[in-house]
Amino acid sequence: METIGLTDIIGPVMVGPSSSHTAGALRIAYMARKLAGELPAHVEFRLLGSFAHTLTGHGTDKALVAGMLGFAPDDLRIRSSFAHAREAGLDFTFTPLPDCDDYEHPNTIDIVIDTAEGGRMEVRGESVGGGAAVIRKIDGVDVYITGENHSIVVQQRDLPGVLAHIATSLSAHGVNIATARLYREQRGDTAWTVLETDQRIDDDAQATILENPLIRGVRVIPAASLGQAQAAIGEAEQAAALERLRALDFTNGAQLLALCAAQKAAISEVFLRREAAVQQAGGHADGTSAYLAYALRVMKDAAFLPLDAPAASMGGLLGGEAQRMAKVRDSAVDVLGEPIASAAAYAMAVLETNASMGRIVAAPTAGSAGVIPGVLLALQKAKGYSDEQLQHALACAAAVGYLITRNATVSGAEGGCQAEIGSAAAMAAAACVELEGGTPEQCLNAAGNALTNMMGLVCDPVAGLVEVPCQKRNASGAATALVSAQTSLAGIGNLVGFDQTVEAMYKVGRSLPFELRESALGGLAATPDACAWCESHLGGKSAAAALVSPPQAKTLRDQGAVAPTTARNASTSPSPIRPRSTSEAPRKPPRFAGRFRMQIAASGPIVAA
Repeated sequence: METIGLTDIIGPVMVGPSSSHTAGALRIAYMARKLAGELPAHVEFRLLGSFAHTLTGHGTDKALVAGMLGFAPDDLRIRSSFAHAREAGLDFTFTPLPDCDDYEHPNTIDIVIDTAEGGRMEVRGESVGGGAAVIRKIDGVDVYITGENHSIVVQQRDLPGVLAHIATSLSAHGVNIATARLYREQRGDTAWTVLETDQRIDDDAQATILENPLIRGVRVIPAASLGQAQAAIGEAEQAAALERLRALDFTNGAQLLALCAAQKAAISEVFLRREAAVQQAGGHADGTSAYLAYALRVMKDAAFLPLDAPAASMGGLLGGEAQRMAKVRDSAVDVLGEPIASAAAYAMAVLETNASMGRIVAAPTAGSAGVIPGVLLALQKAKGYSDEQLQHALACAAAVGYLITRNATVSGAEGGCQAEIGSAAAMAAAACVELEGGTPEQCLNAAGNALTNMMGLVCDPVAGLVEVPCQKRNASGAATALVSAQTSLAGIGNLVGFDQTVEAMYKVGRSLPFELRESALGGLAATPDACAWCESHLGGKSAAAALVSPPQAKTLRDQGAVAPTTARNASTSPSPIRPRSTSEAPRKPPRFAGRFRMQIAASGPIVAA
């Protein structure tokens, strides 16, 4: 379980085109590299499920190699990772296994690492959405490592006293354990202890752990970072922040409006106070301002660069559309006017950047990354808003995205395009209203308008690529956001409130058939023109075959292809935490749950209840 924060909504900052198939794949390889402890002599990537079909079109191959080299998800060197690997002496191969069914999650990779000394390690990872990833097996032993917190992985003999030695060693170096799990195949044999900690684990702490002869190896995986490293804070300050978080957290729009009224504050101010508490409760100084400034810079580059220098997309379906939109905007035949004309051009430019493996901000997803920058940058152009004002608008957008993520979904695989573009439009509409001096109630009315206007929109990417019709839908989403904001600013209310609209969008998404939720099996993706393009450009594969094999499609369809949407169920709880949804397909639940109280299972991990 995890707390939803700013970077979960306005982020990650990443190289496109896919948060699951690019950023998530990189994260798997990065964690595998940390587990190996050194740059391998050779690595084999065995691709299962959807990864077996999207190796090059989503840049998965380059992302995997980049992760093995230790690159971050937003490092532009990802695009040339093969050349960097050759310079580093890393040999690698890819083995797609499209017919293999020995996996649980559709985004699964097995990585076989061979060291120069002749050692071998096998790691299985899953990309679970939003750029996040989980290591599920190490040398055949079931584990569960997210890397979202500082993690230490210890290989040991399964004998009494070892776990106590590890805990004592960390405590001696001022490291507090947040969670601990022990995984083993059988009693007395090799075991793996995985601990998440509040502080970084330095070399001295690792050396102390290694003093025990029953310890065979120690590996550290730094926490996933979306920006610059943040300074640690003291325990007293951390405890005080946790109390503030309890007071500042909100689970629905009604509670958010109540907080705004009580504090006489805008939505952005309330969310920024909550975010500061989230970060400090996690033991870190508040880095929100720096992150928002960084995210805005990335958004500007992604929106402006293609207007001057168009780039061809990975799949070959995009390149130069945004520039043509900008030329029409500046011509006598412009039918939109400002700010909609610029919003549409900027939104399409961001998708072009994403599809060509440029750096973008997933807000809330990579496939909908153009809507918010399109709207905000168009308003800045038309009305002269400062960067600081846009950063506050991003915080307002994040508050709306947080509510949708918590109470519904922003995943196209779970709720259709209405969940991606619709949510982005809702976020942008609210941000627009706050920029224009609207009330918090008007912000949520605008967000509800946008969700209403895009409700029922299906997700049908041609060939499974984040290109067509995604680019044009981002432009339409930006226009919808501005119309929705204008409606609210005019004082036109909504019969159905924001919270109920989110609920309705969620139910509509659940009722959409599997073919219309990012499977590339229905809608535009299944038309004769789309299939003919796939036949001529994908080695004879149709759009339907690009992501999912027919038996897999039938299985998912029979099951409803609905992931365990625990985020939805969490909306009734006052707790500021939610489980992360895998969003792509059903899977078995992990063999552990919760935190803080240790339990020992007869077989499997030590879990925290």
